[in-house]
Parts: sequence; C-alpha cells; structure tokens
Amino acid sequence: MATVSQTSRAPRAGDALFNWEGKDKTGKIVRGEMRAATEAVVQATLRRQGVLATKVKKQRMSRGRRISDKDIALFTRQLATMMKSGVPLLQAFDIGIKGAGNPGLARLLNDVRNDVETGSNLSQAFSRHPVYFDKLFCNLVAAGEQAGILDSLLDRIATYKEKILAIKSKIKSALFYPAAVVVVAALVISVMMLFVIPEFKNVFDSFGADLPAPTMIVIAMSDFFVDYWYAVFGILIGIVVAITMTYKRSTAVQIATDRIVLKLPVIGAIIRKATVARWARTLSTMFAAGVPLVEALDSVGGASGNHVYLTATRQIQNEVSTGTSLTVAMQNAVVFPTMVVQMVSIGEESGQLDSMLAKVADFFEQEVDDAVAGLSQLLEPIIMVFLGTVIGGLVIAMYLPIFKLGSVV
Repeated sequence: MATVSQTSRAPRAGDALFNWEGKDKTGKIVRGEMRAATEAVVQATLRRQGVLATKVKKQRMSRGRRISDKDIALFTRQLATMMKSGVPLLQAFDIGIKGAGNPGLARLLNDVRNDVETGSNLSQAFSRHPVYFDKLFCNLVAAGEQAGILDSLLDRIATYKEKILAIKSKIKSALFYPAAVVVVAALVISVMMLFVIPEFKNVFDSFGADLPAPTMIVIAMSDFFVDYWYAVFGILIGIVVAITMTYKRSTAVQIATDRIVLKLPVIGAIIRKATVARWARTLSTMFAAGVPLVEALDSVGGASGNHVYLTATRQIQNEVSTGTSLTVAMQNAVVFPTMVVQMVSIGEESGQLDSMLAKVADFFEQEVDDAVAGLSQLLEPIIMVFLGTVIGGLVIAMYLPIFKLGSVV
C-alpha cells in the first residue's frame, strides 16, 4: 500500500482538498490527496494518471475558533524555521496547513498557498488578508523577497510578534487579577442580597425588636435587589454593551479613552512603557529590514496600540519627510521619555538606529516586567481591604442584631 500526493494543475482559490483511494495499473492500492474544484475533477485526473479511484472524500473543516495573533506568530515562526532549513515554500505551507490546530487558520493558509502557487508573491498573497497580516507584516515580507533574505526577515517578524505578544500578555495579567476579584465580589454580594439576607430578615422579623441602622440599610438594599434584580442586571449589562459598542464605533471615544488610560495612576505608567516598547520594537524591526524611515513610520503608529502615539507618529513622519531629524521630531512630539530621545540621537549619529531602538525596547519591556510584578504586590493588600470592607461589612450588619440579642439575654 502506498500513500502519495498528486496535483495535476495549479490550484485555484476556492478549491477543496480531497482524500482519495484507488488502484494503480499493477493493482496496488494507493492513497493521496488532491486539491480540485469537485469530486468529478479528482476522478478524471486520477484516470488520466492510470489510477482507478475507489473512494474520493472531501476534507471537511469545522469553522474553528477565531484566528488569534498567537496563531499568526506561531505560523510565522514555523515558516521561518522551515525556510531556514531549506524546505520549499509551498511544501512549508502544506506542513503548516496539516499541523494547524485551528481549522480557520488552515483555511487561511490554504488560500495564501493557492495564491502563491498561481503566481503571486508571498507579500501579495498575505496582503489579500489584511485582517490577519497587517501592513507592517506585508512590508517586511516584501523587503525580504526583494533582498533575497525572506527566511531571515520571517525570523525577524516572528521574533517581533513574539515580543509584542509577551508584552501584551503582561499588561493583561496586570489587569486580570483586580478585574477577576471585582467580578467574584459582585457575584458574592449578589448571592447574599438575593438569598442570604432575606433569610436573616425572616429571623429578625420574629424577634419583634428594633434593628440597628446598618442592618436596616442592608435589608432595604436587599429588598430592592430582590424586587428589581432583573432591572439591576439589565442596566449593568446594557451599560457594558453600550460602552463597548461606542468604543468600537467612535474614534473620538477611543482617542479620549487612550488619553485617560495613560494618565491613570500606576496602570497608566505601565501602559505608557509598554506602548513605547512596542513603538521602538516596531521601528527597529522595520528599519533593520531596510524599509525607509518615512515609510516605516507609516506602520509604527498603528502598531503602538494607542491613539496618542499614533497622532504623535504621524506628526513625526511629516517632519521627517521634510528633512527634520528623527531626534528633533520626537522631541517636538513631547510624548517620549528623555532617555528614548537621547538613545535615538546616539543611534542617528552612529548609524546604528535599529540597534539603539532595539535596546530601548528591551529596556522598557524589562521595566514593564518589573512594574507588573510590583503592581501585583501592591494590589494584594488593597484587594483584601476592599473585600473585607464590602463583604465583611454586610456580614457584620447582619450579625449586629444577634449580638444585641445576646447581650440582652
């Protein structure tokens, strides 16, 4: 029994992948896979090759989960590794498609592969999917193709994406802990308001005595919550949805939010350092790849992930395009720390701008690591005080009448 993979023509976008089984002229059972438009095309192609098809089945891919930045980064690393090892581009894509754990990613890579096999450049094939391969990604791939160093550029892109994902993960971890605590506290308070406090109320009603003021307040809050819980949850969910939709659709809201976030105590400093690290890492990667500075700045602003730095980058780009040095343009933008501007100045004077920007990115990434670790230690006592005040206050309010009754007895 043999397993082969045959393709008689260049596949077209939209072709499906078929698994087939049949017998060759010697009667030996052979198997393989083929990209074609229909099952009939597969059978006709195999007949011309002297294979009698006994089974042809289309590979069905489930919809799969959303394609994430991590999926793209992992594929880029795999593609760079395979090309450095001498694996042909189309074969590398075949390996990536078969090894993709996400069916959606497999379909995306199959579309890119088809475009490449029908004559498109790799950068052109990637650019047809801007949702997953942004302008920066495509520009770097194009630079690698033109210079004949595609494997090195793919390795640089993979490293860049891995570092950007790492810094994003650190920011998320810094925000996840307090957010999770607030959610858990809200659930505990809801359960107490809906189920626990009403039971205490029934017990207190049997006492026939006056209740302390804190207990009365908590019982009144519980009564309101029991009567209008659907309205409370509905309003809260509506507010969250409204804020989310407004943020996604309104550029003005996004700009205002980004400005406010940078001014927040503690968190704002971490986000600013992470943004500067992304900005420097992106510009370093593109400049090292040979992309002209003005063109590189066109992609850097969006990669920073903050509208304040996007606006500043556009201002820098305009000034650099008119002959101003990058150092002076960054000083005029007034959003970069003095150390960053000085490092860029040294890089311009020494002709090692990409190296200096990479060192800036390394420094601020380490700063983010240290700040996130410090934030975790700072938040723990604050969160404990918060939980103790809120939940402990409710418990004490409910037990005050019992303490009062015990003292009377």
